[in-house]
Amino acid sequence: MIWWEDFKAGETEDIGTHRFSAEEIVAFARQFDPQPFHTDAEAAGRSAFGGLIASGWHTCVIGMRLMVEHYIRRTVSLGSPGVENIRWVKPVRPGDTLAYRRTVLESRASASRPGVGLVKHRWEALNQDGELVLSMEGWGMFGRRPAR
Repeated sequence: MIWWEDFKAGETEDIGTHRFSAEEIVAFARQFDPQPFHTDAEAAGRSAFGGLIASGWHTCVIGMRLMVEHYIRRTVSLGSPGVENIRWVKPVRPGDTLAYRRTVLESRASASRPGVGLVKHRWEALNQDGELVLSMEGWGMFGRRPAR
């Protein structure tokens, strides 16, 4: 089990990778972000992007999935008051493989809830060329280690 006390400021950890296929990009976008440069390769070719790209929201949900698989499901997760500073720095194209990592920026005990600690993370995704494509920051609320 990972408790709030286990998150240390400055700690960076790889949380997994994901390869984006054209089929996956289109399927996600058709359901959640149906802009032509996400759903139609021909229209995307005529766009400012010059080809099909993944929705930024798609890159975020893949990151969320990896977070849950890598560490959140081993915590007492109490949700999040929000995510801030989302930046989609570079387009994600079919065939790109993103490597996701998290960095603990700060951590503090809740002033109003004794069993809760707050952790601010930065999550980043880099493509196969090491280029930053996604950056976001946000707070998570986690259970504190029970007193013995």
